[in-house]
Amino acid sequence: MCGRKTLTKDIRSIIEELAIDEWENPEDYFPSYNISPGQRSPIVIKEGQRTVKLMKWGLAPSWSQDESIGFKMINARSETLTEKPAYQGLISKHRCVVIADGYYEWKRAGKRKIPHYIYSQNRGLLPMAGLWSSRAGPGGDTENTYTVITTDARTTVRTVHHRMPVILDRETFPLWLDVNNVSVTDALPMLLPYTGTLSIKEVSAMVNSPNHNSPDCLEEVNNRQTLDLF
Repeated sequence: MCGRKTLTKDIRSIIEELAIDEWENPEDYFPSYNISPGQRSPIVIKEGQRTVKLMKWGLAPSWSQDESIGFKMINARSETLTEKPAYQGLISKHRCVVIADGYYEWKRAGKRKIPHYIYSQNRGLLPMAGLWSSRAGPGGDTENTYTVITTDARTTVRTVHHRMPVILDRETFPLWLDVNNVSVTDALPMLLPYTGTLSIKEVSAMVNSPNHNSPDCLEEVNNRQTLDLF
């Protein structure tokens, strides 16, 4: 799954790397080292052009009256997208790309869960396939929410966890966004394990708390020191 992620780059770098045409409310964006469910982060959609909007992590379908449902829908399994009512109506017209440059996963070691950071070897962005929805918020304002689509983990990541986000490459990124010209039938085969090179490092348990949001979250932990602590 994907329960925490990062986006540490500045707006200009993101715009250049993803060829973004418009960024709504750029003054509300801040780099983050520990994005957690319920927080807002930049999402790319295509409405004639590539547009970035800040959306809340945790999909809340337009028909849902339960605000807390989003925390149960931070991830969507690629294998069952066409079977779940919450996703069936979104695959054709509400596909999006979740902007991230890494994510955290926890590896089980006995009774412990050890956090690891997974990122691109070249430190580039890891655009994740997602779905988004729009609904009336508690105050009557429109609230946009999203979910990250996951798939089976490939060999390297599987050493930490058996699931991983669907990370799009240069070819699939524009196609997944193009809801007007790329059908569901053609889009679903893109939801495959990433074939690029990813790096993994063990990091501090401070990332367990969303209150910790600093470069310290990315510092690699020395395995021997970690063992000495327990």
